[in-house]
Amino acid sequence: MTFTGSNVLITGASRGIGASIAKSLAKRGLKVWINYRSKPEIADALKDEIIADGGRAAVVSFDVTDEAGFIAGIKAIVQSDGELSYIVNNAGITKDKLVLRMKTQEFMDVINANLTSTFIGCREGLKVMSKKRFGSVVNISSIVGETGNAGQVNYSASKGGVNAMTKSFAQEAASRSVRFNSITPGFIATEMTDELSDEVKESYTSKIPLKRFGSTDDIANAVAFLLSDESSYITGEVLRVNGGMLM
Repeated sequence: MTFTGSNVLITGASRGIGASIAKSLAKRGLKVWINYRSKPEIADALKDEIIADGGRAAVVSFDVTDEAGFIAGIKAIVQSDGELSYIVNNAGITKDKLVLRMKTQEFMDVINANLTSTFIGCREGLKVMSKKRFGSVVNISSIVGETGNAGQVNYSASKGGVNAMTKSFAQEAASRSVRFNSITPGFIATEMTDELSDEVKESYTSKIPLKRFGSTDDIANAVAFLLSDESSYITGEVLRVNGGMLM
């Protein structure tokens, strides 16, 4: 894959899917900005690993739900590198609970962390990228943003909103040659899913036509494609990476 731009901001990048995205993009020649909210030692360890492997990396700390902090983080990147070519809005949380027990604040906490933060990242990214009339943004959504899921009214609403919002950003940004796409992962093997019992894993796997969980590399490869020059005629799309669960 080829990349016209030179750097990328990945929110929530210190572990899991975000860390895999960072490693993948660094191997492809991009300078990766690893965003984290807490535990700087984990973000620094990832940065050191990427640099030791011959890549370029830096860390930038801010809470994606803090609008002023998010904006300041992007400004710091532009001041350092003179540009920001790509953004991957990956940070997010879950607060699962059956809807009859879910408090309004629990609903809003997830909306703010997953949807509002993605809006801020998209808006501020578009401001920067419009100056060069080049850029690409990938938003990490979820399969439940399309299907819904019991116990995840807040999470599914946030991710469904990400998909719809991505399309609206794509329409507004197309004249500026800035692209917006989203990815909806299915069941991906992470530290969280490792804690599931074998019985639960088998139950989930039985619903997946490919009969396995995806890997974080599967998501990272999809992100790389949507950021790359090879996808330059793709915008406003929702790319499903779910082993065939939703056809």
